[in-house]
Amino acid sequence: MKGLRWYVLAILVLGSAIAYVLRTNFNIVSETMMRDLGLNEYQLGMVFSAFAAGYAIFQFPGGICGDKFGPRFTITIIAVAWTALTVLTAVIPGNDALSVATIVVALIVTRFLVGAFHAPFFPVTIGGTITSWFPLKQWGLANGLTSTGLTLGAAATAPLIVWLMDTYGWRSALLMTAPVGLLFAFLFHRYVTDDPKDHPQITDKELDRIASDRPTAGHVAEKGAWLVALKNRNVLLITSSYFCMNYLFYLFFSWFFFYLTDIKGMSNTDAGMFVSAQWILGAVGATAGGVLCDILVRRLGVRSGPRILTMTALILSAAFLYIGAVSGNPVLSVVFLCLSFACNQMTEAPIWVATMAVSGRHAPVATGILNTGANVPGVLGGLLVPVTAGLFGWPAAMATGSIFAIIGALLWLFIRADEPMSD
Repeated sequence: MKGLRWYVLAILVLGSAIAYVLRTNFNIVSETMMRDLGLNEYQLGMVFSAFAAGYAIFQFPGGICGDKFGPRFTITIIAVAWTALTVLTAVIPGNDALSVATIVVALIVTRFLVGAFHAPFFPVTIGGTITSWFPLKQWGLANGLTSTGLTLGAAATAPLIVWLMDTYGWRSALLMTAPVGLLFAFLFHRYVTDDPKDHPQITDKELDRIASDRPTAGHVAEKGAWLVALKNRNVLLITSSYFCMNYLFYLFFSWFFFYLTDIKGMSNTDAGMFVSAQWILGAVGATAGGVLCDILVRRLGVRSGPRILTMTALILSAAFLYIGAVSGNPVLSVVFLCLSFACNQMTEAPIWVATMAVSGRHAPVATGILNTGANVPGVLGGLLVPVTAGLFGWPAAMATGSIFAIIGALLWLFIRADEPMSD
């Protein structure tokens, strides 16, 4: 089959979209669920943080599992778990059967597990499957399209879940979306192999193309890769920048729908439309980031290409977020916030490409570290945002993301993505 790697990428893009359907659906039902179950904003913030905690903690172990057992086995197992945990969330009893405190604990535990089983997806598919199936000069586009998949999945989730929730209730909205996890598990296990050469339809010409500009991995011992990655200066600096970038991401992921409905007073339908627009612009930004990353890497090298793109996008994201947060015009506020998210998503490809270039064949481990640091802000933001909003107001709570974005941009002055990991 000609260009088999692009069929593999299509499955990864679909899986990325499905992953975000099954993690974003809860955020859309959260405001209705909160009132139905008798929760308050601070308790909801704790539930949001539980997902982010599970997601952050299991990034590194997830990368190790992908390195040890291979993407095919690892991704199949976690995709089945996505369906099971979505169903479990939907059937948690109401306050007629349980106390509010017990409901909060049940939601915290469930969302923590949801985060834990979603955690390995990107370290294993990007650090493992894309690294194995694509030459370096196409890593940016492949990463960008994977990010496009997640943003389109999230964009589709908002209006879909709002309609299902308004028609059938929030529990049914979760139950009706749960089976798509099983669909992805089947497709990935059936059509994707860990090593391209093991696929029965791969051609020698495509194998040569994939290996044409394969970067060196340094002299990294197999069993010591995780320790080498943890000590690597560039891996840690990229992770720190990704931490800052993802603080802004989690502002949108966890709080944007709530912000529009509860703070701006929009209806669920209008808020769903704006959230969908935010994710669609994010898809445009992710795709553009992938294309620009590949162009800049070819022209400027893997050191300067990702650096220039990431710094520019983060600075623009910080500026747009601040303008949107302080604007008194609701329409302008939403427009600038959406532009901020688009620029935020432009950084996904260069950040992952730089990490993959540094870590070589041990990218699943290094990207596990990367995504661990990147998702700690989900825990921080889930707790910090409602507290900041309570003390200083929601504009200040939203604008905190600008500070993190600027710091994340400045860190790239010290990153050398052209220095591979070594013992």
